[in-house]
Amino acid sequence: MSKLSIDIFYLIFKEFLNDKKNLYSCLLVNKTFCELIIPILWNNPWKFLKLGKENSLLYVITSHLSDESRNNLCRDIFNHSHEKVKKPLFDYISFCKHLNLGIIQNIIDAVWIKGEATNAKNKIFNLFINENMRISHLYIPYKFDIQIHHIPGAKSCFSEIEFLSCNTNIKDNIVTGLMETCKSIRKLELIIETGKNNYKIVELIKSIKKLYSINLMCYSYESESFCETLENSLIKHVNTIKYFKTTKRPSTNILSYFINLRVLELDSFHYMPWNCLENLSLPFLKILKVKHVLTDNLTGLIENTSGTLIEISITWRICHSKINYKKIIQAIYQNCPNLKYLKLVIKKKNIIDLEKLLIQCQYLEGLYLVIEDKVDEFNLNNLFKVLVNSSPTNLFKFKFSFFEIKFSSLKLFLDNWKGRHPMLLQFGSDQLDEIKDLIEEYKSERIIKNCDYNFHDEEFEWSN
Repeated sequence: MSKLSIDIFYLIFKEFLNDKKNLYSCLLVNKTFCELIIPILWNNPWKFLKLGKENSLLYVITSHLSDESRNNLCRDIFNHSHEKVKKPLFDYISFCKHLNLGIIQNIIDAVWIKGEATNAKNKIFNLFINENMRISHLYIPYKFDIQIHHIPGAKSCFSEIEFLSCNTNIKDNIVTGLMETCKSIRKLELIIETGKNNYKIVELIKSIKKLYSINLMCYSYESESFCETLENSLIKHVNTIKYFKTTKRPSTNILSYFINLRVLELDSFHYMPWNCLENLSLPFLKILKVKHVLTDNLTGLIENTSGTLIEISITWRICHSKINYKKIIQAIYQNCPNLKYLKLVIKKKNIIDLEKLLIQCQYLEGLYLVIEDKVDEFNLNNLFKVLVNSSPTNLFKFKFSFFEIKFSSLKLFLDNWKGRHPMLLQFGSDQLDEIKDLIEEYKSERIIKNCDYNFHDEEFEWSN
């Protein structure tokens, strides 16, 4: 296989970075594919780690240790009393760019007793932190107290870190070490909980040269004073920040400073007024993702985006009496002519509003509808009729989250879709066995290109 072909295949496989199933299938094709895909999977080995598979990952990691360390640590754990743990076929750890210290620590603590666990951590952290490694994403857990910046080679290992995630209960010496070694941070994720928050984090924020992304995961309203100080420290970076996410209504008016913001995510864990949004103007905002924020606070924000929004996701945890579904749908179709992707909760009485949205938003490619009404209360036939008659030409990607779906309604929808672009479908429901044969029939007729069942919340990702 030529070098050009290999390079092209590598670029193709990178596009499947979030599709473990397809990567694993390609992995088994031949040696060349295997050598291309292994580095992609091990770029972030924690991402696809399933519950119950921790020991398997630990086995692979410890297989990189020296013969003496490997067998002394692992003999009893992996039941290899009569044979040595084998060296791996690949140097898997060398491919790792994401270092999740929390997952490593939890796996070790679950396997070894306290004294042995400390020894294991030292040896395993040294595998990931040395002068031959270049970590780009670092995740530091709650009350982490190991001074990783003192590990030989840490300065060069962390010299290219772009993303840092840490808990604000972090120890002073760890923050100091991060400021000394991590000079290229561009994205920051802070987990703020009840307890003693370290104000030295503010110094870390100020030490960053250019911050492009900030995620404040705050789960306590007892941290108001700390959050206020934290938000004020972000003013230095308002010209460069393009992504902002928070799980709590800001304590200051920091949002009004983010004039260059492209992505805004609000994930409120309580229904409460977000009055700071009503007169907020973000003229370059392209992506808006909102959970559990009332519509009265959202419509003003959408109206002030000057038609720049191309992706909107708005959901609520429960059906709330104060949510005006009609108002939010109107705000979208009146102010978002360039919209490509939309996730929305829909009720029976708002199907006519959805029809207007489909007519106005002619660039729509993907639609994710969450239907909270029970099937007997919601007119599926009417919804599917609107989708067939009013969907713009580009729209062929659908996600439906139902309590249940009627066989007859779905069949009518698919029958009427004939002659249009084959659908990419995903369903979120536990009652799908009776429609699987129907789906396969319409796939054979090329009305459906692909269909996934029981998907999780992947937002706007469809399997081709």
